[in-house]
Amino acid sequence: MICVTGNSVAAPCGRRGLARRGRHLRARLAALALILIAPAGAAAQSLDDTFLRGSFRDSASASRWDGFNFGVHAGLANMNTDFGNSTSSLVAFILRNSTLENEAAPSNWTTLPSNTTNGRSYGVFLGYSFQWDQLVLGIDLAYNRPSSLEGSASDSLERIVTTSDTVQHDVTIIAQSSIKLVDYATFRGRAGYAFGQFLPYAFIGGAVGRFNYSNAATVIDFQTVGGVLQPPFVQSANNSKDGAIVGGLTTGLGVDVAILPSLFMRAEWEFIAFAPVSGIRTNLNTGRVGIGLKF
Repeated sequence: MICVTGNSVAAPCGRRGLARRGRHLRARLAALALILIAPAGAAAQSLDDTFLRGSFRDSASASRWDGFNFGVHAGLANMNTDFGNSTSSLVAFILRNSTLENEAAPSNWTTLPSNTTNGRSYGVFLGYSFQWDQLVLGIDLAYNRPSSLEGSASDSLERIVTTSDTVQHDVTIIAQSSIKLVDYATFRGRAGYAFGQFLPYAFIGGAVGRFNYSNAATVIDFQTVGGVLQPPFVQSANNSKDGAIVGGLTTGLGVDVAILPSLFMRAEWEFIAFAPVSGIRTNLNTGRVGIGLKF
């Protein structure tokens, strides 16, 4: 049976014809849906690819380290102090122009031991960096103030010597010393290699420290001349100073980590060897963390 539709096209009539027309209509609707959905899917896929790959690359490659940087830091410091020669000049002054000093040199006897002390340290830093691809070079200034870094030692040493004039000397040296690191500043050159958000670096430079120190020594000499014990020779001397300025050298390693385009965190280890101050030698090991801005 053939039916004529409104557009004068002949088509089968009945249930079978209606079913065939329904299938054709559904096929056309499905094709239209694919046409409409495909662009949206491609856009979504492009957005996902940008988020998963492009945005991560942009974020990692956006960490620039050139320019000024400023921040604060805090850490723990370990100060090693060698008091071995701290009273040498005092003993040499007490025994000046004596046969005992000329021949036995009691001023060179090591009377006092070394000492180690720990304390907190706080400070600020300011620097400038230059960047060529991954290579980063820079300079920085830092000021640090320890909460409490001071050491002290006291001891005595006795020896019996006979000089060329046949005088027997029973010599006792009593000594004591103390030192305190008030604060210090550093000027450093840095070299680092940037990758992603990280900038590991090494540095070397100079340091200037401010110390308070105090030394005291007493020499007691029992002399036996021709088998006869003489009255003891006893004399003391001391020296001290507050705010003594001492130079030194610094070196160490560190890493900066970019948190935001202008915000970074820092972790580093620093070693400083100060020049002797009144015969006292000190060196400083510091581990610290900090936070800074770059602009």
